[in-house]
Amino acid sequence: MAIYRFKISFEDYDDVVREIDIKSNQTFESLHHAIHESTKYNPEISSSFYVSNDHWIKGDEIAYLPSERKINNGVVLMTNSKLSAFIDDPHQKFYYTYNFERPFDFHVELIKIILNEEAGKTYPNVFRSSGEVPRLAGTGLIPPVAAVSEEFDFLNELEYNTSDTDELSTMTDLGISDDEAESEEEEESDEFSNENYDEDDLQKEDY
Repeated sequence: MAIYRFKISFEDYDDVVREIDIKSNQTFESLHHAIHESTKYNPEISSSFYVSNDHWIKGDEIAYLPSERKINNGVVLMTNSKLSAFIDDPHQKFYYTYNFERPFDFHVELIKIILNEEAGKTYPNVFRSSGEVPRLAGTGLIPPVAAVSEEFDFLNELEYNTSDTDELSTMTDLGISDDEAESEEEEESDEFSNENYDEDDLQKEDY
């Protein structure tokens, strides 16, 4: 019995790879479960393989737990679809989508055909595993969060000092502080108060 070795890579995480050996007469459902035995994701979620070309363009769909619409349209099911029936290239590719509610995509590529199975080995079998898979919460994907650099201190980078908050709180709509505004008002008041008017002179000018 021939053994297919598939390389399964996470589309958005190049460093996360699984290689799985599986018998040619086993089904896509077996491969689906083998993938999630290695990821520890819940396999009982609607997912599909798509026959793909070298550019990862989706072709015929092979579904697991399909929607009623897909069933009515006669979608092929993983349960009764043997891998060998869809392999016509020694480097056959499949595009795989896990969880249609919040899709998570994989590239599945046939990388080796082993003519004879290894005695005593159970298939499917994870041949190689590298990289930590993204964590899931419920049925949604939570991708790794990029670490926030501690080198950037927002307040310091903008040369903002928290001690300036008192000064900022007294700014008026004109962009000056209340103290400055009061000072200007006092100066204007003094300017007018220092002007001496001679009432007699004013009366004389009226005549």
